[in-house]
Amino acid sequence: MISDTLRHFQQHYDVVVVGGGPAGLGAALAAREHGADAVLVVDREAEAGGILLQCIHNGFGLHHFGEELTGPEYAQRVLEQTLEKDVDLLTDAYVLDLTAGAAGGKRLKVMSGAHGVQLIDAGAVVLAMGARERTRGAIRIPGTRPAGVFTAGLAQKFVNLMGYLPGRRAVILGSGDIGLIMARRLRLEGVDVAGVFEIMPHANGLNRNIVQCLQDFAIPLHLSTTVVAIHGHERVEAVTVAPVDDQLMPQMAQAWTIPCDTLLLSIGLIPDNELAHQLRLRMDPVTSGPMVSSTMESSQNGIFACGNTVHIHDLVDFVSAEAALAGANAARYLAGDLPPQDNVRLVPGENVAYCVPHTVATDREHTLYLRVRKPLESCVIRFFTVDGTLIYEKKLRYVFPAEMVNLKVRPRFLENFHGDLLRVDVVAR
Repeated sequence: MISDTLRHFQQHYDVVVVGGGPAGLGAALAAREHGADAVLVVDREAEAGGILLQCIHNGFGLHHFGEELTGPEYAQRVLEQTLEKDVDLLTDAYVLDLTAGAAGGKRLKVMSGAHGVQLIDAGAVVLAMGARERTRGAIRIPGTRPAGVFTAGLAQKFVNLMGYLPGRRAVILGSGDIGLIMARRLRLEGVDVAGVFEIMPHANGLNRNIVQCLQDFAIPLHLSTTVVAIHGHERVEAVTVAPVDDQLMPQMAQAWTIPCDTLLLSIGLIPDNELAHQLRLRMDPVTSGPMVSSTMESSQNGIFACGNTVHIHDLVDFVSAEAALAGANAARYLAGDLPPQDNVRLVPGENVAYCVPHTVATDREHTLYLRVRKPLESCVIRFFTVDGTLIYEKKLRYVFPAEMVNLKVRPRFLENFHGDLLRVDVVAR
C-alpha cells in the first residue's frame, strides 16, 4: 500500500476528504472526475485503505469491480485509481478542528508528524471517517477485568496483520459479520472456538457468513443467549452465559460456565462522528450518523458524508457507490451545479429502523438504503402519504435486519405524489 504522497501543503483545496478508507478514496476519485482541481485525502492511519487492509478474506468487489477480491486487493485498486487522478494523500494525520471559513468555505486544522499543524481552506468537505467497534463498557458485562477481552476487529488486526493469536480457547459474543469471520479465522489458526452467542433471536451477520464461517466449520451459534459474567484474575479463565427471555433479560437459573482464555466482542459498530458533532450537524438518532440529502450533503452546506460515517454498511461495494455520489456532488457544489433541493422527507414506518438518504426529490432517480427491525418472508415495501394513501409498493422475497435493503426510487414511482413527506413500511403481504 502507498502511504503519504504529500510533499508540501497547499493553503487551499477544492475538496478535502476526511478518511482514507474505501469511502474516502472513492469520494476523492469522484470529486476529481467531476471537475474538482485540487483534492486532498487526510487519513489517521499510516497507510490508506481503511479496515479493508486487515480483511484478508475474499468476498469484496462483486458489485463494484465485477469480480471477487480480498480486502487488501479492493483497497489497492481503489487507491491506485485515486492516485492516478493526482489526488493528494496525507496519512498519519488528524483533523483537529473543522470550522466555517472565508466566502462560505471550510477551514481545517490538520496535525501530522511530517508537517506539524497546518490550516487548510477547502471549498467543500467530505466526511468519511468510518466507524468504530462497541466495547465491553458499552454493554456493561459484569465480572472482573482480566486480559483476554478483545473486540473482534482488534483480534482480526492481531491475527492478520501482526501475526499474534489472541488466545487458545475463545468465546465470541455477538454475531456481527466481523465476529463470524473471526470465528472461522481462529478455527483455521488452531484456536478452539467454543461458540458464538447472540442475545437476539436472530443472527446479526449476513447469511452467507453464517453458512461459510460457522456451519462449514461446525462452530455452534447460540441465539437468545448472552454473556452475563467474565471470570479470571490476570487472564480470562471462563465466562458465564445464560439464555434470555422475550424482554432480553437473562434467565440465571439456566446459566452455565464455559472455560476459555479469550472473549471476542462482535456487538456492533458506531459511526465515528466527532467532527459531525463538532459542526453540530443534524444527526439521526438511529444510525448515529449525520442526516443527508439525496446528494449526500449534510444539514450544513458544503459538508458531505458517506460510508459508515452515515450508516453501517454490509458490503464495501455499496460504500463505494455512496462515496462516488458524495464526491461528485461535492465537486458540483463548488461549481454551483448541485441538483435542486429535495422536496420529500422519508420517515421510517412499520418495521423500518431507518432510511438513507433522509430526503429525496421526485424528479430524479435515487438509491434508497434501509434496514428493517425484524425478519420477514414474503413481504412488501410500501410508500404512504401522511393521510395513508399508498403511493408505491414493491414485493420482496424476504428481509432481515442484518442485510441492508437497497431500492431504486424512480420518478415514475412518485409521479402521483404531491406532498412533502412519505412514510416507508415493510410488512408481510
